[in-house]
Amino acid sequence: MFKIRKSQYRHVFCDNPKPEHCYTGIRLSTVTGDQQYIKASSKYYVVSLFGGGGPLHVGRLDRPGRFESGTSSQVEGHTGSVLDFDFNPFDDSMFASGSEDTTIKIWSIPDDWEPTDDNGRAKKGTNLTESLVDLVGHKKKVTLLRFHPTASNVLASTSADYTVKVWDVEKGEEISSFAGFGDNLIQDMVWDTKGEHYATSCKDKSVRFTDPRSGVLSGQIDRAHDGLKSVKLTYLGETGKFMTSGTSRSREVKIWDLKNLSKPLFTESIDNSSGALLPLFDQDSNILYLCGKGDGIIRPYEFEDKAPFLHKLNDGFRSTTPAKGLCLIPKRGCNIMNCETARILKVTNNDGIHPLSWTVPRKSDAFQDDIFPDCVGAVPAHNADEWAEGSKKLPSRMSLNPALAGKNGGGGKMKLKTVASVSRELKVANVRIQYLEKKLKDCGIDVEQEIMK
Repeated sequence: MFKIRKSQYRHVFCDNPKPEHCYTGIRLSTVTGDQQYIKASSKYYVVSLFGGGGPLHVGRLDRPGRFESGTSSQVEGHTGSVLDFDFNPFDDSMFASGSEDTTIKIWSIPDDWEPTDDNGRAKKGTNLTESLVDLVGHKKKVTLLRFHPTASNVLASTSADYTVKVWDVEKGEEISSFAGFGDNLIQDMVWDTKGEHYATSCKDKSVRFTDPRSGVLSGQIDRAHDGLKSVKLTYLGETGKFMTSGTSRSREVKIWDLKNLSKPLFTESIDNSSGALLPLFDQDSNILYLCGKGDGIIRPYEFEDKAPFLHKLNDGFRSTTPAKGLCLIPKRGCNIMNCETARILKVTNNDGIHPLSWTVPRKSDAFQDDIFPDCVGAVPAHNADEWAEGSKKLPSRMSLNPALAGKNGGGGKMKLKTVASVSRELKVANVRIQYLEKKLKDCGIDVEQEIMK
């Protein structure tokens, strides 16, 4: 059984959000799959909308309220339904979307993006229709997307063509491809902390570990769980431990040692519900939030790198409203001075998006450094070329102390140099050159003669 021990997170709690703090009016896409249905940066969240061409709603976290399709700004550009998306960890305004039309598009949200106003009412605006980059290479629908945790502009994607591809987003090129899944759909994909490997689970119940630079298999768990439900994955920080969640006779979690994948170190049965278990792991505080798709329960556990590994903190969050999908926002987006240690965005079928704030009760108004250690920052440790050549670095870290906020940096807009953006700049430059040459000619100056001097 899970044991309870002394912990600074022991009394973490989460209440049902007030209606005025929720995001409503969203008619979600009816497309189903193994995706989370929502992703978030520290400023925005994105969900897929119902409608032709795969429209997306990108909302601001600081603007809860009612979205109105046809009035509020939305993102449009695909020709098929969008299945998954992911935010760039180093640019809060940049995200990727993968669609049934087999393409991946990279988007940058404008600074003046306001689907809702300060009062939570729908605000009329212009739709975003032009993507920064289009990545083309998959032969069937794109199902999952994951940005690299330490290298800038590196993205991994999975598809119904049974492949995983790793991309250099800035160059618009494929770095590697792995196709060792047979005819089994991929259910989940996660990067390790450094981005040295990625793990995938698929319908044959195996978990595969792959070198992303070469696309070569480096390890495998032959049968992680016996049940038919999706197997979800998470690396447990830099501890060398790995967790899978799935079903056998009941929903269960297993912890594995990456040095010995022959048998799990720890197995624990959770309950008999039917939905997939989604593990959301906060590697900064070592808190695991076990969320059930299709139910309203979220269970918090503290992970420790020794047996029995998982310690139950309390009864967690319970609601009668089932979750369609969930995601954690980056720690730097939390309300630190209110002792908010995590925020989970919960998508419901008919009741909008609920922000679930996890708070540790403290009487002091000062910064609580014991519950807020340095977290993963928003500055890349290396670029795509350096990483592809073999660079190995841990994620950059940043302090959550508001007094040091100006020194942390990161999270701002990245200047993405793509073929399309360079072509646009060249076109503008040519127009200016022609204009200036005409002015010089009008003044009687021979440009060719001046150049030859």
